[in-house]
Amino acid sequence: MRLRSFALASTLVLALAASGPASADTVPAITGEGIRADIGFLADDLLEGRDAGTRGYDVAARYVAARFETLGLKQAVPDSWYQPMTLAVARLDKGAAPSVSIGGRRFANGDDVAVGAFGREPKQSIEAQAVFVGYGLKSDREKINDYAGLDLKGKFAVALSGSPLGMPSEIGAHLAAEKSLAAQQAGAIGLITIPSATMLARTPWEKLRDRAQHPTVSWIGKDGQPYVRTPAIRGTATVTGTAADALLAGSGKTIAAIRAQAEKKGARPRGFALKPGIRIDRASTVETAPSRNVLAVLPGSDPALAHEYVLLMAHLDHLGVKEDGKGPDKVYNGAMDNASGVATMLAVAKAFAESGERPKRSILFAAVTAEEDGLLGSQYLARNPVLPAGGKLVGVVNLDMPILTYDFRDVIAFGAEHSTLGPIVEKAARSEGISLSPDPLPAEGLFTRSDHYRFVQEGVPAVFLMTGFAGPGKEAFEHFLKTDYHQLSDQMSLPFRWEAAAKFAKVNYAIAREIADEPEAPRWYKGDFFGDAFAPNAPKAVKP
Repeated sequence: MRLRSFALASTLVLALAASGPASADTVPAITGEGIRADIGFLADDLLEGRDAGTRGYDVAARYVAARFETLGLKQAVPDSWYQPMTLAVARLDKGAAPSVSIGGRRFANGDDVAVGAFGREPKQSIEAQAVFVGYGLKSDREKINDYAGLDLKGKFAVALSGSPLGMPSEIGAHLAAEKSLAAQQAGAIGLITIPSATMLARTPWEKLRDRAQHPTVSWIGKDGQPYVRTPAIRGTATVTGTAADALLAGSGKTIAAIRAQAEKKGARPRGFALKPGIRIDRASTVETAPSRNVLAVLPGSDPALAHEYVLLMAHLDHLGVKEDGKGPDKVYNGAMDNASGVATMLAVAKAFAESGERPKRSILFAAVTAEEDGLLGSQYLARNPVLPAGGKLVGVVNLDMPILTYDFRDVIAFGAEHSTLGPIVEKAARSEGISLSPDPLPAEGLFTRSDHYRFVQEGVPAVFLMTGFAGPGKEAFEHFLKTDYHQLSDQMSLPFRWEAAAKFAKVNYAIAREIADEPEAPRWYKGDFFGDAFAPNAPKAVKP
């Protein structure tokens, strides 16, 4: 309705007018009120939850672009504030129930098997023999190869979820995320996952099964196909219970015994050929939706360093509107996740623009799309860089869901221990009276689970910044995670502490300034797993 459009336009104009640039000699000021205005707009019902590919997200993207323009930043893409991309949204065809047949026995989707949509082959029937591959991990550096001595060519790999108990969490999380790649390298055409006892204790089968019914989202590549890192892996499914036992028929093994073995520290079940064949039948419908990353550049001042770029990023999307939600409120506003991260980034950009002193290196600001769909906007940016000829991305700082409901005393930089970004962040935080704390949740492998990791996969050192656990921090974080994370309650009614929001932005300004002005670009530490895996030939630093 026109009244709605007028209200939205009026809100946008007022918010932008309140945040216009100051004179060149103004000391950069970061205020809680300014951050509150940005979060308030981005988390308003008018933006309909900012789901990637929807009108609400596009309005949010236009708002961020207008803020960049108001601050006098430069466009990273010629004649545009946007890096456009097309999302492919695949859903299971309701008219054709998917199934997995094992040794001729058909399991309907939901009967101890879970099959999701696959956009690259809307109509699919794929059949092959299978091989159990233990955890299905492969790493030359760690001297792990669960495929050794096994013939996977043209077959399904069947793997336990996760990684061995006792393996360093971040290494385990990375190798677990690379299972499809390991299977593809071994010549497999599909990957069947059996959830371990540890996974089922954390995520019941009912939730795993239901998640598989959600749309599968990817971006359209230059070949016109939905992008996947492992195109040779055509068939995927998750199985448990009677379906898992059917896979093991005639092997002398049971899924209960394999799971029990896997619960022992360091245990790695060995692989073996399976007797039953596997057939996957499924049909998917595919729709496309345009979306975009919002990008801006603050050019560096040092002719010798300006070609090096520091990326400060935050994801702009959230979960949108869910009509099946209980009660009258259907909008998932995402105030903390991640309007708070975007507002922090905008506050830092404003401080740089008003400082009167450009950083030595250039800074790329990015509000990226489709994080909630699988880190897609960041992956697209990482694989389709926008830097000019000769430009090089040297470091990434990611802002994702800082909890701003308490007066934090420390910050956490997930990934700080892997590169020289750690001491840089610690020095900058200390200058603002804030300490840097180690990862308080190492078992979660959070370093591998947010947008910055797409750049780590391209060999770029990165950190993921959050407010810390000191004092009331742990309780505040756990309360938000239990009560408000991905819930309707993640909205402006949360007990935000706006002075804490301003303090967090000031710390991030100091961090970005320190990275940009350091004489030497960030380096991976010598012998670090991620540096060795993704940047084996890059210069390394000795860890102090």
